[in-house]
Amino acid sequence: MSTAVQFHDQHRDEARPSFRDEVVAGLGCSPRALSPKYFYDARGSRLFESICEQPEYYLTRTEEGILSRAADEIAAKVGPDSLMVELGSGASRKVRLLLEAMRPRRYLGMDISRDFLLHSTRRLAADYPWLEVHAAWGDFSRRLELPPGVEGRRVVAFFPGSSIGNFTPREAKAFLARLRRALPPGSGALVGVDLVKDRDILEAAYNDAAGITAAFNLNLLERMRRELGAAVEVGAFRHRAFFNAPASRIEMHLESRQSQAIVLDGQRFAFETGETLHTENSCKYSVAGFQALAARAGYRSRAVWCDDQALFSVHYLSSD
Repeated sequence: MSTAVQFHDQHRDEARPSFRDEVVAGLGCSPRALSPKYFYDARGSRLFESICEQPEYYLTRTEEGILSRAADEIAAKVGPDSLMVELGSGASRKVRLLLEAMRPRRYLGMDISRDFLLHSTRRLAADYPWLEVHAAWGDFSRRLELPPGVEGRRVVAFFPGSSIGNFTPREAKAFLARLRRALPPGSGALVGVDLVKDRDILEAAYNDAAGITAAFNLNLLERMRRELGAAVEVGAFRHRAFFNAPASRIEMHLESRQSQAIVLDGQRFAFETGETLHTENSCKYSVAGFQALAARAGYRSRAVWCDDQALFSVHYLSSD
């Protein structure tokens, strides 16, 4: 089997809002907000990998422990010779915990960060020469479909890292329903879901002592300056993350330290002291709560695995 990666550009022939368009819209709305997908340029992707190594960030190591212990059970439920579709593949680190047990016929990594996607899938192809590796560059939150030439008798969508939490519950239900329609009947979904827990644990995970999450959040402003030519004083903003208990979510914001403005394309977006740009939600669920949401999207819960401290969960869902 060749170790070359088959690349699919899902942006081709697609009319979609640009980063510039969405920044202008996000800065102009009230309250101001921007999608967390724009964190993930090449630098943002590297910073996120560093976040995953921080001692406060329990999510990655806990999910990896669950996947390591459950790999054989997951493989038995999915079956051999499948197509594994990893949504938001990033460094493709967690999928390595499953590949030997599952032995899928094909792997498709989907990510919005083109360079990071190509780097990680090429490494995957080199390390698993028996695996046919595909890379699809695109925004799967908008357009969710298998590229031409990528088929599988059994298909499992792998969505780790509690990325489902970046959607509101309404958006998560709509996303899961789109995923079910995009994949062949009888496909499965393996979804990592962070659980509700003590506020101190949650808030520490998004405010690491090393300041990596702060740099990750502030990189969004750096990206506006680098790519769009925005006039923005990055040091005049600070990272803020807190648990919104009524909404059961961590919220991340960029908070203005002073009265100031971001200027882009001749438009001036004024910020008062304490005013924020809302950059991310990370919703937290109970096991039963997420199962109920998945059921409303047309899925059946087939299995769930948790760690001993009930910090995190991995759900296997099927569409039949």
